[in-house]
Amino acid sequence: MSVKIRLQRHGKKGKPFFHIVVADARARRDGRFIEKLGIYNPITNPATIELDVDSAVKWLNNGAQPTDTARAILSYKGALYKKHLQGGVAKGAFDEAEAEKRFNAWLEAKEAAVNAKKDGLTQSKEAAKKAALEAEAKVNEARIAAAAQAEADAKAAEEAANAEPVAEETTEETPAAEAEGTEAEA
Repeated sequence: MSVKIRLQRHGKKGKPFFHIVVADARARRDGRFIEKLGIYNPITNPATIELDVDSAVKWLNNGAQPTDTARAILSYKGALYKKHLQGGVAKGAFDEAEAEKRFNAWLEAKEAAVNAKKDGLTQSKEAAKKAALEAEAKVNEARIAAAAQAEADAKAAEEAANAEPVAEETTEETPAAEAEGTEAEA
């Protein structure tokens, strides 16, 4: 019987969610499985992966073949590295304590890298939010300035409209005054 470590799809359309399982190679993708090793959620950033590393290593040592995606996940979580270290212990290159020490150091480095990525994503989100807020403030200032300019133009037009009839009245009075002046001379 050929055994595979593969992904079993769950979730709804457009929102995939996977279980990492050990299953018979002949079983359907979402069918029966032997053991559930963990979960994988590709929607989150970075992707959420929970994996029982020890069970995965046990199945790898028993001959289970991971699919390409499952191999990438196992590598990302360190299951393949732990299997590699166990091979070194079996060959006598180093002891079990040294293998565990190396694996823990690798896990700490990996965790630091993941946390750095999360921090970078958080900072970029905050920077984008701040930039959007500043752009919105500039737009609002421009809108306020345009409204003030329109109000000033309306006031100037109103004053000009009020001033024009006064000027017309004075020009109308002038010919009348001239006419009176010419009558008085005559």
